[in-house]
Amino acid sequence: MTKVRDSFKTPDRSAAAAKSTPPAQRLGWLDALRGVAAIAVVFQHVLPWLLGPQYAASHRHFDLGIFGVFLFFLISGYIVPASLERRGDVRAFWVGRIFRIYPLYLTVFAAALILLPRDHAGVAASVYTHPIQAAFANSTLVQFFLNIPNGLAVAWTLSFEMVFYFAVSALFVMGRQRYSSTVSITFAAAALALGGVLPTALFGSSVTSVHVLTGVCVAVMVAALAGILSGHAQARRAGAVALGVLGLVLVTLNGGSAAFESMMILATMFAGTVVNRAESGQISRREAVICCGFVFLAGVASGFLYNRAHGSHLTWTANWQSWCTAFVAAWVLFGIGLLLRHRTFPKVLTWLGTISYATYLVHVPMIAAMAWGFTVFKSRPEGIAQGSLATLLFLAAVIALGYALHRLVELPGQRLGRRVTRRLDGRTAAAVPGPAPEPAPASAQETAPASAPASAPVTG
Repeated sequence: MTKVRDSFKTPDRSAAAAKSTPPAQRLGWLDALRGVAAIAVVFQHVLPWLLGPQYAASHRHFDLGIFGVFLFFLISGYIVPASLERRGDVRAFWVGRIFRIYPLYLTVFAAALILLPRDHAGVAASVYTHPIQAAFANSTLVQFFLNIPNGLAVAWTLSFEMVFYFAVSALFVMGRQRYSSTVSITFAAAALALGGVLPTALFGSSVTSVHVLTGVCVAVMVAALAGILSGHAQARRAGAVALGVLGLVLVTLNGGSAAFESMMILATMFAGTVVNRAESGQISRREAVICCGFVFLAGVASGFLYNRAHGSHLTWTANWQSWCTAFVAAWVLFGIGLLLRHRTFPKVLTWLGTISYATYLVHVPMIAAMAWGFTVFKSRPEGIAQGSLATLLFLAAVIALGYALHRLVELPGQRLGRRVTRRLDGRTAAAVPGPAPEPAPASAQETAPASAPASAPVTG
């Protein structure tokens, strides 16, 4: 490896960090869980349209969306930092993330904007009324923290994914990646102690402040990513640290969601990382149990304390019970998956997991298209029988389209990312004396599929 790349390796990468992720054959359980999470979120959004009374009765007690997205967050926390540490290169990590997320995201966004009428928009109204602002904000994927409506309704979850990537990158370049349990407990403690007082829109009280915040965010992200993608070690370090600071400021002072939930999302993601570290022997199982136990209890307690009245409005849940039961269920299912990780999982679930990102992004525009069809034909399913049949047909259509997008857009985007990584590595090798750099792993998905970047309270 080149000296530039060596400067971003952890001191003991060859020993412990190299085994930071389980062998690929053991990750079928993650895909299976990801498939369950994706279908749960689809049901959360389509059932009010097709089985309204049944949905309303169950939603008071259990929120399918919260369940699905917290399960996604646990998976993402488990595998994404391991992907970065396996690569040992923050630049390769970010190239992989960009080409993992953006091609499919932009394709679905453009299709929803172009193919659906404005009265049944597949995108937010602000995309039509403030197109320039919407374009800049949504291109950052942290629009949720800028007080700007999400262009795609479910894309606000990507904002939490991005902030997590910011934090993971900053910890990595500072050599503090092993502090996962401390970070997780800190966020959980903040949720418990400050979940009702942290601001959700400190910088977004006026149109002007939103413009300024968006401009600053875009500028910082462009400069930071330029530094990360450069061939200079110090520029990469500075860029990653800048992203970490930006993410921390946004999520703590401009969190968009209820403060307790924003804190618990990040606590949960880092708890997933802690589980991976314990499994790979980087930390003791005792430390992992203490950390995860605290995060779990803090989540239930903060949900009970703060997911009421205005809080439940911000989390798009019915009440504290629906939030807490979903949160608990996500943790329980993840734990069951972890215990059964050496077993063979049903192929249909692992297959659904591989197309979960495409399924997640496309299902809300398809609901908009379905609503348009109801208007055009002046008819919609009525009763349990018709509603159930329509739900199954809708699910089949979403899965079919998700599979097509996965094959035609998502996979080619990942392959392009690998080519870009190899070219950047080649240029760095030519500029810095030393042996040629090792080829980057195929992607964060090839040997250890990263989570569908669709995770967070997607229940609105």
